[in-house]
Amino acid sequence: MTDMLLTLSGVHTHIGPYHILQGVDLNVPRGGVTVLLGRNGAGKSTTLRTIMGLWKPGAGEIVFDGNRISGKTTPDISRSGLAYVPENMGIFSDLTVAENMRLAACSGPMDEKRLGWIKDLFPPIGTFWEKAAGTLSGGQKQMLSVARAIIEPRRMILIDEPSKGLAPAIIAAMTEALQELKRTDTTILLVEQNFSMAAALGDTVAVMDDGRIVHAGDMKDLAGDAVLQERLMGLSLEMHQ
Repeated sequence: MTDMLLTLSGVHTHIGPYHILQGVDLNVPRGGVTVLLGRNGAGKSTTLRTIMGLWKPGAGEIVFDGNRISGKTTPDISRSGLAYVPENMGIFSDLTVAENMRLAACSGPMDEKRLGWIKDLFPPIGTFWEKAAGTLSGGQKQMLSVARAIIEPRRMILIDEPSKGLAPAIIAAMTEALQELKRTDTTILLVEQNFSMAAALGDTVAVMDDGRIVHAGDMKDLAGDAVLQERLMGLSLEMHQ
């Protein structure tokens, strides 16, 4: 996977008086899963939000599929083929599951064949189709959040900590669904603290610390090197499960 779909070069982001991203260089190969790891506060979520234009970079360049997107509006970035699943899920609690899905289908009516595929990936979507999204469990809400992002074909999806707060059985189901999504050649940039999930999904990995990328390489190499894990994270990543 040498063809880079997304590239960040020297990206700096300030939030108020805080200098969060301090020269991020990140390459995301086309057609796989890149996992972004790091301690809390390292800048991972800010990186995703900066890519989506929710925070504006003060310096540096973001290029998606050969086109510069840094400085563009979030709707324009979304229309270029990027989808974003935020840590807070971003669903509309007072609307039904069906209404949430229809709103996410920006280009027109939902494709019924694709919707059927999504319901197979995430069975609660069909089961609770006419229920208010706010009544779903945490795991079901997370499934809805990902389902909304993929209701239309996307070239790339940014997903922020999909396993956070979920029971092990739900994490396993989410991992299986994302593996199926990966098989469709959808490129995924995943922020994840659960190392078992990250290792199961990731092809490549980047580790952040203090607003910079401090390591990048193949996930299998990091997963098999406890010494490197300890050097990068301060403790074995096996404890991040």
